Amino acid sequence: MGSLNGPLIGVTTSEVRRAETLSQIPESEPLMHEMALGLTYMRAVEAGGGMPVVIPPLELDLVEPLLDRLDGICLSGGPDIDPVAYGEEPDAQLGPTEPDLDRFELAIASAADRRGLPMLAICRGTQALNVVRGGTLIQHLPDHQEGPDAIPHRQPNPGREPSHPVTIEPGSLLAKTIGGDRVDVNSFHHQAIDRLGGDLVVTARAVDGTIEAVEDPSRPFLIGVQWHAELLAARPEEQALFSAFASVAGSGDRAAGKTTM
Repeated sequence: MGSLNGPLIGVTTSEVRRAETLSQIPESEPLMHEMALGLTYMRAVEAGGGMPVVIPPLELDLVEPLLDRLDGICLSGGPDIDPVAYGEEPDAQLGPTEPDLDRFELAIASAADRRGLPMLAICRGTQALNVVRGGTLIQHLPDHQEGPDAIPHRQPNPGREPSHPVTIEPGSLLAKTIGGDRVDVNSFHHQAIDRLGGDLVVTARAVDGTIEAVEDPSRPFLIGVQWHAELLAARPEEQALFSAFASVAGSGDRAAGKTTM
């Protein structure tokens, strides 16, 4: 479990609840825009041995001072990424986006990547990692699926239940971490990786060919998974992801990968 001596893991948050979509109750504060982050991210990081802290969107000049205090970054899930971030026009089926939040999350992902900080990216976080590495996204995944192998990537059943298997590249860090070359995962994504970002390799695919995981083999720990591993953390193979992440983040000198101020 997490402890006061565990590595400090920053968990990004990119989900916005707008005041007009919230219900006022007599006991509540005045309605306002809110940031949302599932507690399951924090619980999974803690159970893996890390000390999680929520990272809200901040001014960009605070990114580097913030990273000076962190040992690792978990890029969480959230809404579609605005395609302006990778130089494309919006698809007609693009979901709601939050460009201001994109700018902060992409900035912190890019800065953490340059520093070599251990990173675990989840769902949208994997897409953000691909974008900061110069890759692009499929904006509306159903338009790119055809044939008998096509599977739904937004499951109707609860997130703690897997909906399809993925095949994992043997010998990859992901395979070594979870201890196998196949795992059943959940699926809640509208977008997916298209052109792969620099120095990333594909380490898992769904049966329909959709990229389900990537990593950088040159890094001690830089893994992105398209599924919501935090919701499946009760399963040993998924919790192993968070444990390995925290272990690498907590190893060595705390200043490793940090800039000198």
